[in-house]
Amino acid sequence: MAAAHFHGLELDVRDFAAEPGEASPSPATLCRWLNEQGAVAKGMRLKWRYLIKMTNSPPIVLLFRDGSAALMINASADQGIVWLRDPLRGEGDLPVPVDELRLSQIWTGDALLIKRRRDQSEADAPINASWLAKMVLREKKSLRDIAIASMTLSILQIFPPLIVMQVIDRVVNNRSMATLVSITAIVLVLSFYEVLLSYGRRELTLVLTTRIDTRLSLHLFSRLLALPLEYFERQQAGNVIGRVMAIYKVRDFMTGKLMSTFLDMFTLVVILPFLFYLSSTLAWMTVAAAGLIGLLVVVFMGPIARIYQHVVRSEMERSSVMYETVAGIRTIKTLALEPSRKQEWDEKTADVVRWKLAAGRMSNWPSTLSMPLEMFINRGIILVGAYLILTNASNVGVGALVAFMMLGGRVASPLVGLAKLLDDMNEVRTSLGEAGSVLNQPTETKALTTGMRPRIKGALSFVDVNFTYPGSTGKALDDVNFEVPAGTMLGLVGRSGSGKSTITRLLQGVSRSYSGYLKLDGVDLREINLTHLRRSFGVVLQDNFLFRGTIRENITAGRPGLTIDDVVRAARLAGAEEFIERMPAGYETWIEEGSTNISGGQRQRLAIARAVICDPKLLILDEATSALDPESEALVNANLERIGEGRTMVIVSHRLSSLVNCDQILVMDRGRVMDIGPHEVLLERCAIYRTLWMQQNRHTAGKQGADRTGPAPLIAEGD
Repeated sequence: MAAAHFHGLELDVRDFAAEPGEASPSPATLCRWLNEQGAVAKGMRLKWRYLIKMTNSPPIVLLFRDGSAALMINASADQGIVWLRDPLRGEGDLPVPVDELRLSQIWTGDALLIKRRRDQSEADAPINASWLAKMVLREKKSLRDIAIASMTLSILQIFPPLIVMQVIDRVVNNRSMATLVSITAIVLVLSFYEVLLSYGRRELTLVLTTRIDTRLSLHLFSRLLALPLEYFERQQAGNVIGRVMAIYKVRDFMTGKLMSTFLDMFTLVVILPFLFYLSSTLAWMTVAAAGLIGLLVVVFMGPIARIYQHVVRSEMERSSVMYETVAGIRTIKTLALEPSRKQEWDEKTADVVRWKLAAGRMSNWPSTLSMPLEMFINRGIILVGAYLILTNASNVGVGALVAFMMLGGRVASPLVGLAKLLDDMNEVRTSLGEAGSVLNQPTETKALTTGMRPRIKGALSFVDVNFTYPGSTGKALDDVNFEVPAGTMLGLVGRSGSGKSTITRLLQGVSRSYSGYLKLDGVDLREINLTHLRRSFGVVLQDNFLFRGTIRENITAGRPGLTIDDVVRAARLAGAEEFIERMPAGYETWIEEGSTNISGGQRQRLAIARAVICDPKLLILDEATSALDPESEALVNANLERIGEGRTMVIVSHRLSSLVNCDQILVMDRGRVMDIGPHEVLLERCAIYRTLWMQQNRHTAGKQGADRTGPAPLIAEGD
């Protein structure tokens, strides 16, 4: 963190996730974390003679055997010393000179080099063919080893046809047993090395494709998580998943057909000159036939590409129907919507089948037209060669003709494969475009890795804040102005669409395209690091998602280092302790989203416990108690004052009875602030608030009058 601070990067240790089993972070773990936070880091093992030459360099992190570390801020080769500083003591602490002997007793030899990222990183670059090519080319060592193995195998493949030629021309014609024995020994030796090299090349290729697959999966998921919430709210979940998964077709192409064709090209480079040596006439015929096949493929590329676009889109639409059906199966079953879903699935399947049939028929034409040319390469060449031998038009012998046939098929295969590769590029280009339409959207990466990290206390200030949702003509917030000090319990009320939830969205940094000033503790929200901001908040929504796992794991989600005592304390605050202890395994009870072993109210209380366990300085409850039964709501409301101790709370609720104890209540209407004040004051001077209160408490109006200002019942009827 101190080394990154030198380059102007502010890191938060809470963002660091340790690898399981590591007593202290390894250089690889630290590099991963730093690269995720917007730095460029590289771990390496250095020897003293190289370390001593790194004079006037930025701070270098040296890792020690006891798990600690120090910053090397300078070195002197003449004096034979390096200057180290303890990062925990601050920049004003004087560095300590250390020689080789003293350093060798504590230093592991591992060093961490850090700098600020100036250019566009691989993680932020647009996902296209160039991006994928760079990812593959990063595996230079594996590619080099595969190329060497392929070149060697290509050379070895020349010898079997040569041996066959010698067997026909010398052994069979001259009936030489000694020559046959010698050739047999050579064949056995060459076969052994060919088998060994083939195994090595397959192993190297497997490692390469696995590494590319792993890196691609990690990048895609990171890019998907970096997309703003607004994008997911505008898009259908099944459509997003279908488009992202389309890139795996590109992965299969790159690690499958493209890789095999690339390896076969080495055979072409090595064997083609030898074919011209055997017979230039037959070699030119082979190349010409393969070229005509390539020309046919190029001619049909355009029409096939247009059809493949429809194939990919129809498959994504069908996948969306499947995703919606599984996600909404409870609604489908309860409303007996199976027939309508079946009809929609049948229609989408019909579209997929129709376009796939059209694509298959179009692809069938170049395959059919190229088949005679492939037959000529595989069968016709030997007939032409036999004709040349019979007419003495060429000096090709019988053995040379057989050798040419053995090698000719291997030359034609990569040429034909290269031509057909262009045909596959249509589907790959379409799939890459669909994935890029999602993954190339603007991300929150910069906001998540840069910005200020102030200590959050919870003072809020809205100054002339205006906000309009994309595609909307009206303002969701219109000149909103209010201010509350830290530690305030603030209630937000108003009719539907008045802008209550929009205020909470802006506070969470979900939307940053507002005008005016939204300040947290005097700092504009857009200047604060987004990860730091969200980790300083606790948010409970009306509909909360629970992950597969135990109750304890769900409450400690994102904070796995917290103890069971912390979990129990958070559950007690949320009113969840009582029902958790009644469960068979208590806090170790297994749950998942949609599980039937917990009710909606219990799920909501678990979400509240999850929000308060990290002791946030600002807690947002957006209709958090609307799904609770009266008993659970009464329990949570009774704990709100305890939950709110030492923190700012923003509570959005349609039930005004749950807000009567708030320090301030903000009344919204059509995006404007109508009034702000305590419950009693608003009843007297705010007509909108008084109307809402009367609507929810009309059962008490006849007995106590319309202007009742005394304590309200904890649970009110109606909404």
